Amino acid sequence: MPDILLASSMLGDTNNFLACKYKSSSLKKYKLVGPILQIMCPLLAESTNRDEDDDLAPDRAAAEVIDTMALNLPKQVFPPVFEFASLSSQNANPKFREASVTALGVISEGCLELMKDKLEPVLHITLGALRDPEQMVRGAASFALGQFAEHLQPEIVSHHESVLPCILNALEDISDEVKEKSYYALAAFCENMGEEILPFLDPLMGKLLGALQSSPRNLQETCMSAIGSVASAAEQAFVPYAERVLELMKIFMVLTNDEDLRSRARATELAGIVAMSVGRARMEPILPAFVEAAISGFGLEFSELREYTHGFFSNVAELLEDGFTQYLPHVVPLAFSSCNLDDGSAVDIDDSDEDENVNGFGGVSSDDEAHDEPRVRNISVRTGVLDEKAAATQALGLFALHTKSSYAPYIEETLKILIRHSTYFHEDVRLQAIISLKYILTAIREVFQNHSEGITKIKEVLDTVMNIYIKTMSEDDDKEVVAQACMSIADITNDFGYMAVEPYMPRLVEATLVLLREESSCQLIESDSEIDDDDKEHDEVLMDAVSDLLPAFAKAMGAQFAPIFSKLFEPLMKFAKQSRPPQDRTMVVATLAEVAQHMGAPIAGYVDAVMHLVLKELGSPEATNRRNAAFCVGELCKNGGNSVLKYFADVLPRLYPLFGESEPDNAVRDNAAGAVARMIMAHPESIPLNQVLPVLLQVLPLKEDYEESTSVYGCICNLVLSSNAQILSLVPQLVNIFAQVAVSPVETPEVKVQIGRAFSHLISLYGHQMQPLLGNLPPAHANALAAIAPKIVDFLYNFNVICYGESSSVLPVLWVYFGSLSAAVSGFPVWGCSIPSILSNLLVPDGDQSFQ
Repeated sequence: MPDILLASSMLGDTNNFLACKYKSSSLKKYKLVGPILQIMCPLLAESTNRDEDDDLAPDRAAAEVIDTMALNLPKQVFPPVFEFASLSSQNANPKFREASVTALGVISEGCLELMKDKLEPVLHITLGALRDPEQMVRGAASFALGQFAEHLQPEIVSHHESVLPCILNALEDISDEVKEKSYYALAAFCENMGEEILPFLDPLMGKLLGALQSSPRNLQETCMSAIGSVASAAEQAFVPYAERVLELMKIFMVLTNDEDLRSRARATELAGIVAMSVGRARMEPILPAFVEAAISGFGLEFSELREYTHGFFSNVAELLEDGFTQYLPHVVPLAFSSCNLDDGSAVDIDDSDEDENVNGFGGVSSDDEAHDEPRVRNISVRTGVLDEKAAATQALGLFALHTKSSYAPYIEETLKILIRHSTYFHEDVRLQAIISLKYILTAIREVFQNHSEGITKIKEVLDTVMNIYIKTMSEDDDKEVVAQACMSIADITNDFGYMAVEPYMPRLVEATLVLLREESSCQLIESDSEIDDDDKEHDEVLMDAVSDLLPAFAKAMGAQFAPIFSKLFEPLMKFAKQSRPPQDRTMVVATLAEVAQHMGAPIAGYVDAVMHLVLKELGSPEATNRRNAAFCVGELCKNGGNSVLKYFADVLPRLYPLFGESEPDNAVRDNAAGAVARMIMAHPESIPLNQVLPVLLQVLPLKEDYEESTSVYGCICNLVLSSNAQILSLVPQLVNIFAQVAVSPVETPEVKVQIGRAFSHLISLYGHQMQPLLGNLPPAHANALAAIAPKIVDFLYNFNVICYGESSSVLPVLWVYFGSLSAAVSGFPVWGCSIPSILSNLLVPDGDQSFQ
């Protein structure tokens, strides 16, 4: 049978086609993806006379099918769908132009990595559609932009200069439908922005505040969501707009008519977001009125309002921290009541023969129910109550986290609820329970750590929490829930130390092994066991969290982690195969780097097995991969002992391009500097310093990854303090770098102390020869550098006191010294000797040296 006819025969019942979720490899094997999409994509343009909410309408059914295929076969789906979108965007028929951008929006979740690589042409099509004369096309474009903003982060934000003006124009569309979708797109887009939003803040808020006061209720609700995203992105820059927004929210937060309660819910949410943006000092005096309004809304029996009210209280707890204690007696019982609500779920068990539906998937939807066991036929849930329960579960954890010991009266009841919700039937509630269990453990530690019986209580709760987490890792069928359990275990290991988790290590290692082998409950794909490596996408949600466990264990155990790592190494390295996605390989490299950092010397046994991978990743087209590879090669060279020396000749040429102008990423360059610094510190005799140091210094100071500061500046300062001849030939560059580090607001005091000592050593070596270098520095840099140089500060302070008295400022004298040393000190006899002689004794104890 020809491919297109075979595809058509499979689509006699659209629900049957959902087998692509479970038989995706078969679709690829029989080359059916293209033929199926040839049928599905044009169906997006099909007209229908059915009710617009009918999920069986051809366009909706086609969108569901394409979405499912994109999630399971992204590499096969993106090219034909992008081709369809490109051609249809020029079609004279507006329904095909609408279908063009709808298709792109639908596949954006499944094909996210491929779409990120094609963002320019994708946005060209979509932004063009946003200017289309037909309303249906503009509405579909707004929908697509919202999907892109949700799924194509962070790359989409880099296009804000072209996207935001188009969305701003769409906010004034004549169609309310287009406006509503544009508010959605704006909210999703701004949610991940930062200071990039500032140039657009005034025009955005002008339009949003105007719309908030004059639009119908449904537009006001989406408008409030957009304002919330803008406020989160703008942070303190939102302060000028906060008062007006909060005044409007007061009006919405007292509405009581049924048709207004959804707007009241959105307003309650927005009040909490604005409070977080403007800060505690401004909000605390005016919060009581908002809290009172939020509490009064609980009596209106509207689940969505209660859900958003729990979110509001969560934000206020984070904002006030211990200041939230006064509200606990009022809000905790409300959260308890929501958690204890009857959720209205009903589960029907299918007792029919399992083979009855072997070739059919009747009754299976594309939503979360599709993950359920075959025996579960139908789940009916009052979703409003479910969302309320999840929000309340989250709130309890945040109350405990931010009020700590003040939460003591509520700990027992909260713990009971969280334990119950950790096995709740819906993943949203389980997820919040898993997160909140970590927070309640933090609060219990705060409450009981100074009590005579406190250690016993902490151990008891820790045991309960760890058992839940390990069970979740092994048995939960939702990846996000399992990922959160892994992250919580890593946090507990870091916070409580190895002794606390030691009793659980055998089970933790076994659960981690199962996850690395991709054999856990949440990783099993029904009826489709054969998936090629090149079809696998990086599991960002789960595997990044699983791989973070290894560094957490290594940090807690040090060299004792070696026997455990030997068990985990081979399953981890499976993700480093060339056939795996680039994100998998860099996950492995980053894990190896951190394990080497914390495990230390035992990593030497793995150098030969991993160095080829790491060196290859240094040349990756992906900046993240190069960055992690540079960090990893540095840690391997630092901790790999003599086994790594044979690779030095290969490492330096691979690192060299990362220092040049061809490297566009500052973080990559910073990590390359860190790698070279670690190599010098570990084996200085194996590094040609006369060639390497000038290249290293030219990329300093560090620009982005300040975690490299300790290694980079520590290396340089050690060379200076040991009077290494190669580093002392570069004093002018060093002074300039030291000054920039001294004035930097992001460098740590510890780093600046190191820099100060090295700078003082240079002064002691070169004395007055430093004057021209210091005199060329900007005043702020010079003063900052002087402030961290112990010898200079002590001397000039004493000089200032002797000459001018204790009340005078030392800073002018410091600057006079830097600007014109001889003029500042000539003619002032002190205790029978001249200032120049004191300077000479102080600054040049061993005779004048030259750095020329």
